Amino acid sequence: MPKMKTRKCAAKRVRRTGTGKFLHNRAGGRHLLTGKSAKRRRRLGKAGGVRSTEMKRVRAALPYGG
Repeated sequence: MPKMKTRKCAAKRVRRTGTGKFLHNRAGGRHLLTGKSAKRRRRLGKAGGVRSTEMKRVRAALPYGG
């Protein structure tokens, strides 16, 4: 059986933790930051977890873990 292909668009946006969870970068943290509160800017700098409803799609896109 041939090797499965990784979806490169997902591999560049999502990373896997040691426990098998997936993390992604949060949207909205690139520009127009002056209008956002300091609390919100701090939160945007941290990675967010992939939701359980999206896990099936992410696992299919990253067959070797990402």
